[in-house]
Amino acid sequence: MGPAGCGKSTYVKTMRRHCENARRSVHVVNLDPAAEHHEEDQTPSVDIKDLITVDEVMESLNFGPNGGLVYAMEYLLDHIDWLEDELGDYEDDYLFIDCPGQIELYSHMTIMRRLAQHLEQMGYRVCAVYMIDSQFLFDNAKFLGGALSALSAMIRLEITHINVLTKVDLIPKRMRKSRKLEQFLELDVITLEADLDKEMGPKYRALNHAICSLLEDFSMVNFVPLDITSTQSIFNLLQMVDMSIQYGEDLDVKEPKEGNEDDEHNHHDHDH
Repeated sequence: MGPAGCGKSTYVKTMRRHCENARRSVHVVNLDPAAEHHEEDQTPSVDIKDLITVDEVMESLNFGPNGGLVYAMEYLLDHIDWLEDELGDYEDDYLFIDCPGQIELYSHMTIMRRLAQHLEQMGYRVCAVYMIDSQFLFDNAKFLGGALSALSAMIRLEITHINVLTKVDLIPKRMRKSRKLEQFLELDVITLEADLDKEMGPKYRALNHAICSLLEDFSMVNFVPLDITSTQSIFNLLQMVDMSIQYGEDLDVKEPKEGNEDDEHNHHDHDH
């Protein structure tokens, strides 16, 4: 999950391919009713557009795109039995759930939290993977906004949560290996506040201090870098998600056998 254009669908596509290469039984669930057509080899196993689409809502109720998306997500919750039926064939598999890019769904509405609760009631172990674009690194104010949105989602969703800095492969190599990147990943708010004070007028210093103090007081936000051109980077992130949902803990005590990924005690994953 995360803002539009942050790389959610690319993440799902990359992770799906990585897991399939590792012979892990995975399925993709599209919960974005405004999603464009999927590539032929990336067709989701479950697609909310089979239930409702934003275009249908806009046409029938004369809503705008944002209102149409919120309505469609509320409609999904009102017809959660549809999702339960669709997921019935995959109850023992690892799921990547591609979520909409409308930020208010995560920051101050209850739709996604209620959805996560439904999934947990169905027996799934859910991990939110929240993404922001690495291009935010080049604008301290944007990065601060991204960190605040991540914190808001963490508090609102109340589930296991990993923040990811996407498109790291697109930033200059010298920055990837610099202390500057580490400051962003670990959310060094003291340095961030000092940089903001240099960039902005004195009248914003109190505001900068208040926002940075908020992030420091909660001390919940940091980021994991994702470079989709690096197998190690993909593996590191997937391992973090696996650990957060305790994926495979039951497999450790079973006799290994072919195709054990489909065993009824396997665990599950959620991506947004």
